[in-house]
Amino acid sequence: MNILMVLTSHDTLGTTGKKTGFWLEELAAPYYTFVDAGAEVTLASPKGGQPPLDPKSNEKDAQTETTRRFEADSSAMQALANTRKLSEISIADFDAVFYPGGHGPLWDLAEDQTSISLIEQTLQANKPVALVCHAPGVLRHVKSTDDQPIVKGKSVTGFSNTEEAAVGLTEIVPFLVEDMLRENGGHYSKAEDWQVHVQQDGLLITGQNPASSAATAEALLKLLQ
Repeated sequence: MNILMVLTSHDTLGTTGKKTGFWLEELAAPYYTFVDAGAEVTLASPKGGQPPLDPKSNEKDAQTETTRRFEADSSAMQALANTRKLSEISIADFDAVFYPGGHGPLWDLAEDQTSISLIEQTLQANKPVALVCHAPGVLRHVKSTDDQPIVKGKSVTGFSNTEEAAVGLTEIVPFLVEDMLRENGGHYSKAEDWQVHVQQDGLLITGQNPASSAATAEALLKLLQ
């Protein structure tokens, strides 16, 4: 079982001068869900190499057992420092794809033609794609074989407007994940802010927020098994 995890290479929060990137829990929790189940995990990003970590995701109140495990794991940290370049990835080598969030993907992966094509090819190959928190935003321009938005008519979730408002970035992000999913015809649903919520519709699995990271990964594993 080979699983590809795709991380952002974008490190700047709009024009604020503040740093962003991927959210550590959204990498670490799924990573160990997969590794502990015996899967081979490959990390990739648009630029390759070390992807930027959102510094807020490594502050004390955001740390979890799995984030601490990840940071103490030399092989995991080495894999993170040497992510493969997304353009060099072939979906033929993998059974599934998982996208961790963080705000970074809204700027790069959502507009990245290689990422868009990868998701389309994965689903066309009858392989699942899972995305958590802000990562469902990378589905913005992904199309189905009939040239419709991939989320049209599908049950989906992702970081909610109220959660974005709570972190004070509604006016900073290039688009709101909830609004985009609705505008593209998705049947969006959410739980209360910061609660676990996962939606699966066919091969597409989406999780609402950082707390949903492990559950989103577990749903992907269940589908593979």
